Amino acid sequence: MKQLLSRLSLRVRLLLLTAGLLLAGLSLISAVVSKQLERYQIGRLDSQLLSFTEILSRVSDVPPNVLDPARTDLLDPALDLIGSPYLVYVDANGTVVGGVQSSRLDRVSFPARDELHAIPVNGTAVDLQAADGSGRWRAVARPTIGWHGTVIAAAPLTEADATIAQLRATSMISGSVLLVLLTTVGWFALGRGLRPLRRIEHTAAAIAEGDLTRRVPGLAAPSTEIGHLAASLNTMLGQLEEAFAGRAASELRMRTFVSDVSHELRTPLFGIKGSTELYRMGALSTPSDIDETMNRINREATRLTVLTEDLLLLAQLDEGPDGQLDRAPMDLRTLVNDARHDLRALDPTRPIELTGPGGSGPPGPAPVDADEARLRQVVTNLVGNVVAHTPPGTRVRFGVGTANDRAILEVRDEGPGMTADQAHRVFDRFYRADRARSRAGGANAGLGLAIARSLAQAHGGDVELQTALGEGACFRLALPLLTHV
Repeated sequence: MKQLLSRLSLRVRLLLLTAGLLLAGLSLISAVVSKQLERYQIGRLDSQLLSFTEILSRVSDVPPNVLDPARTDLLDPALDLIGSPYLVYVDANGTVVGGVQSSRLDRVSFPARDELHAIPVNGTAVDLQAADGSGRWRAVARPTIGWHGTVIAAAPLTEADATIAQLRATSMISGSVLLVLLTTVGWFALGRGLRPLRRIEHTAAAIAEGDLTRRVPGLAAPSTEIGHLAASLNTMLGQLEEAFAGRAASELRMRTFVSDVSHELRTPLFGIKGSTELYRMGALSTPSDIDETMNRINREATRLTVLTEDLLLLAQLDEGPDGQLDRAPMDLRTLVNDARHDLRALDPTRPIELTGPGGSGPPGPAPVDADEARLRQVVTNLVGNVVAHTPPGTRVRFGVGTANDRAILEVRDEGPGMTADQAHRVFDRFYRADRARSRAGGANAGLGLAIARSLAQAHGGDVELQTALGEGACFRLALPLLTHV
């Protein structure tokens, strides 16, 4: 049964449940009404019988077998009028000594006389069966006052039973008609009510086929259950679309990363392999050729070493950034002073300015709890980026201090700047804004800024970029401020 119900549609199951509840409710109401009507009719009949026997018990001052026939003939129609067509008298020994029976009823349909002894004389009504078993009777007995006997009055329950049976039949017929009518109305009402779910089902099917842009339309008011469901599904679908788009972008970045790594590793490896092949083939005939080849091999090996170390550092920072740091209290002004000297040594023609953050005011203290060696690597990469991407003699400004409860170190140049797309991708690994640019020292693989940002984030900070084409670039290292030393 459970498996059969599970195969039915939600519409059919809801309709069966509703119809079952409706049938149970109608049956309960019919049973309660029938029972109340039966109780009312029997109670009224009991009241009539009790009143009748009370009267007869008081007026019967002589035994009924001495009643004259005229008196009996007058009592017979009164029995039908009162509703007690069976009246008998029983003496103290339990013997029926007389009685009156309605002439319109067959004698065999009256209660059997041997059952009269079971009727209590306190006025409590009891049920008796007809002698021929054709129906039930209701009987009441009371002791007489004028002589030692009992008067018993009984009335058939045929009409009451017929009324109850008719009521039950009417309830069954009307209930069946009402059940069929409401079931039909419920079928169409459920179809209309479940229409939004079918729209949701069609939307889900379209999404399953690959259309992640589909959304559930506004099927109902936002305050309803369907409205809440549609809003929740649309939120979930938006997140799924973003997740799939992010995964696709991640896969694209991974493919690009693998391609760039392969390219960066292949170039120095080919250089080393070509040089060794020349040496093995004896093409290096003079010591100067051998020295030049060895120098080339050394440069390419150095380039491979730097690239490998950079990749290893990025992998370690991705896996557990805080574990790669040896923190200690320090001040960013130390790094700025060293960076000024390094830049002046690389290009003495460059004007260098030292200010506070944003170029306003003098430089200020910037205490942090950080790994000094790693932060030197960040500043070195930022300075190296200036040297590599700005013409000689370009002005550079270093800014150091605090702003918005952060320690700030800025490196700003007045070079060519970058477009918005270049600025968005400049921290990507192996990204170079100008791929045709010669690589200083043969080691510029586009990892410097990526390493700088990863190290800054490992310290709980970040490296931000403000740039525009033709307006230079400003790289800002922002770190949590050391509140106590």
